[in-house]
This record gives sequence, C-alpha cells and structure tokens, in this order.
Amino acid sequence: MHAINWLRFSAYGMHGADQIAIVTVPLIAALVFNAAPEFIGMLVACQALAHLLGSIPFGLIVDRIDANRVAVAATVISAVGNAGVALSIYAASLVWFAIMVTLSGFGIVLFVLASLSIVPTIVETRRLAGANARIEMPRALSAFAVPLAIGVWFGEGFAQFVFIFAVLFSIAAMATTLRLPQCPTPTRPKKNVLKMIADGSAFVFQHPLLRPITVCSLCWNLAFSALLVVMVPLIIDYYHAEPSVFGVALSAFGGAMIVGSWLSGQIFESVRPNVILLFGPGSSLLAMLALYLIPAKGPVEAIYAVFFLLGFGPSMWMIAQNSVRQLVTPAPMLGCVNAVIQTAIYGVRPLGALAGGLVAGALSPRAGVLFVLLAFGLSFAAALFSQLRAVRSYVALRNELDLA
Repeated sequence: MHAINWLRFSAYGMHGADQIAIVTVPLIAALVFNAAPEFIGMLVACQALAHLLGSIPFGLIVDRIDANRVAVAATVISAVGNAGVALSIYAASLVWFAIMVTLSGFGIVLFVLASLSIVPTIVETRRLAGANARIEMPRALSAFAVPLAIGVWFGEGFAQFVFIFAVLFSIAAMATTLRLPQCPTPTRPKKNVLKMIADGSAFVFQHPLLRPITVCSLCWNLAFSALLVVMVPLIIDYYHAEPSVFGVALSAFGGAMIVGSWLSGQIFESVRPNVILLFGPGSSLLAMLALYLIPAKGPVEAIYAVFFLLGFGPSMWMIAQNSVRQLVTPAPMLGCVNAVIQTAIYGVRPLGALAGGLVAGALSPRAGVLFVLLAFGLSFAAALFSQLRAVRSYVALRNELDLA
C-alpha cells in the first residue's frame, strides 16, 4: 500500500478522536459535571489553547526530528489524553478532565504539523494537491459524521464511555502511522530556537505567496469565528427560526467540506491553482452577501445553502494553499513555517468571537453579519491583489524554485 494511504488512515483516526472531543466536551461538562457556563467556556478554550500554545514548539520539533517519529508520538499523546479524559469522567474530576482534554488537543496539533511535512516527501510534485486532498478528506468526513452520530446517541449514559471511542480511534491511528515507510530527512542546520522562530516568521511575511496566504487565512478565521457567535441570535431574533437550525447549518458546512475535498482530488490536474486560491475566499464573500440578503423570517434552507458554500470553497482553498506552502518552503523549515501560520490563525479566532459578540450585542445581529461580510471581503482582497493570481501550475512553481 502506498505511504499516502497509511497517512490517510491515520488521519481518519486522529480527526475522528479530535471531533469527538470538540463535540462532546461542552456536553459532558454540562450533563455530567453540571459545570457553570463560564467553566464550559474555559474547557472549550482549553481545546483552542492546545493549538495556540503547541504550534510553534511542535513546529520546531518537526524541523529537528524525523516527521514519521513525530507523527507516531502525536498518536500516543492523543491516546493517552483521551484515556485520561475517560478516566476523569469515571472519577468525576473536572480538573483532570480539563487537563486531559488539553493534552489530547496537543496530539492533533502535532499530528497535523507532522503530516504537512511528510506529504511532500512521499509524493511527487504533480500529485501533491491530490495527496493533500486525500489527507484533508478525513477531517471533512469527521466534521460531518461525528456530530451527527453523537447527536443521535449522546446521553448521560453514553457520556461515560464516549471517550473510549476516541481512545480506539487514536490507537488505530498509531497502528497505521507505524506502517509509514522511512522518509528522507533533509539536512537541518543547528540553530538557536529563537532564531528558528524568527527566521520562520520572516520567511512567511516576506514571501510573496505565503504572506497573502497568511493574511487571507487570518481575515477568514476572524470572520468565521465572529459568524459562529452572531448566527444563533440572528437565527432566533431575525429569522425567527428554531436554534436547531444552527446545528443543521454546521452539518451542511461539514458536508460541503467532504464534497470540496473530494472534488479537489479529482480536478487538481485540470484546474489552475490560482482559480481555487481565489475561489475559496471569493465564495465566502458571496455566501455572506447572500446571508445578509435573506429577508426576515426567510427560508431556513437558504441558511443551509450559505453554510454549504462556506464549507465548499474554503475546503478546496485549504488544499491548494497547503500545496503551495509545501512547495515554496525549504524542507528544513517547513515545520516552523507551518507552525507560524497556524499560531496566527488560532490566535485570531478568539478576537473574531469577541468582535462578533460586541458588534451583535451593541448594535444588532444584522450589524454583526456586516462585520463578518467586511472581514470576508478583506480575506478575498488579500488573495486577489497578490501573487496568488499568478500560480498557474504546481509543477511550474516547483521548477521556478529549482531554477532560483
């Protein structure tokens, strides 16, 4: 079996376990621990904290240690963390529940960074986008299937052993990651840690392709985080619909990620990368404009269509920009560069949520949608007025770098 398939199977296990945590942590906190809303918010923040705190140091680790070994270590961390969560539920310890949730979050952060470094070593350049699409599909399927399954089966009794499934997913990921062949390890000059971080940051913000990718990602995640805060009051107060519409809309978002990831794997050789790099943020802008134009008490199906478009275009964009990142970044600093971008993205999400809540609370949910529309517009502008328009072929991009 090709190495990319073993990595894909590992991704199914890791993203499945991660989605279980994302969906069930607030539910378990409320139903099992009777936690106050403030503490539930802290628990959810712990999951995001793993991405924020772990990305930079883990990126440095990926650049210094063989990425295959790092990927295996990530699955072990995930399994231990999820097992700890299960035990903390059994022991009724809310403190250990929070600690172990954070530990399991570190596992998925490390795995994603390792995967981004492994893919370009096991596939040739012309197949890079297709390989990234296959690695992205497990995340998309997990985002769609796990919330639906938990929504059907979750209850206080189920909560007692739901993280056993997460442990099994992590162990399955470990077993398949161990089957990965040894990847060629690039020469990595020894550098001071702070120097590596500074070099990675400078490379990102000085590169004509990585800089717009980062700015586009920052604005998009700012907008999407604000949207998640704005949507519930918008659905209830403006559209006069049931709160459950929000859950269905998120399922539509996850379903669109599946379609977009699958389609990316089919068309990567026939559609120019610049088309996808502009379509992703552009489709988000169109989706938000459509949301703003839906009239009061309008059809909820229109909301589902908006969230489908929000998941479809950006999922394709994610695959395309990952491929560009892997091609233009020197192998010895790929982990650090990916970590810098990930840290920036996860750092802006709390700001987006705060901004969305402030605008919606001080003015109105509709004003919050206008804020989101503006942020998505900035995301599209960052891509449109940049060198991303000139990326017509992954192979040509690779050849240009080899000649430079």
